[in-house]
Amino acid sequence: MRERPILFSGPMVRAILAGHKMQTRRAVKPPRSWDTQYPHCDPFVMPPAVWWWNGVHDRVGVRQACPYGQPGDRLWVRETWMPDTPRDGTWADTQFFGCGMSPLSDIPELYRKPEHCLYRATWNGVGMVGWKPSIHMPRWASRITLEITGVRVERLKDISEDDAYAEGVKHSEHGGLTARDGFQRLWESINGAESWDKNPWVWVVQFRRIEA
Repeated sequence: MRERPILFSGPMVRAILAGHKMQTRRAVKPPRSWDTQYPHCDPFVMPPAVWWWNGVHDRVGVRQACPYGQPGDRLWVRETWMPDTPRDGTWADTQFFGCGMSPLSDIPELYRKPEHCLYRATWNGVGMVGWKPSIHMPRWASRITLEITGVRVERLKDISEDDAYAEGVKHSEHGGLTARDGFQRLWESINGAESWDKNPWVWVVQFRRIEA
């Protein structure tokens, strides 16, 4: 069993916490060297991996497993956050509030826990500055751990209505007539206006949240 980080936006974090999101789709990206040599090749799907062929010689290819893991592996969620220093006087570093300049290494081990963090996705207080980008979240600050229950590869537009709901999408939230329409708008908001029409191959990662 391996653990890997994965980024989610605020709305998707809220959907996971609410139990509405049980899938995520991420574009299949060819190995860097392969994409440079053969930019127009499509992958050949052989679950649970894909193969990239050069289109000329059927013995030349590269096997690519899902970079997010396989069933039984775990994902820890990275989201926008900030340290929440204790108010009891045991330790206080005002630099974490406002300018947010203190390095994370300055945080005592005792406070390197999710209960000593604030998360923008569920922050209901007044405006706060000093939020740290999700990409910089360390493992100890993550409050959400997911277990992968299934992995497959398919074209983006093959998503069904049920799968769109499992993506945590409500059509009313994204201006679509159906959940699938809503997912299309969500995908385009993240990946660009023409990304849906390109209909890329995507990893479909199914998961369940592991309660602490």
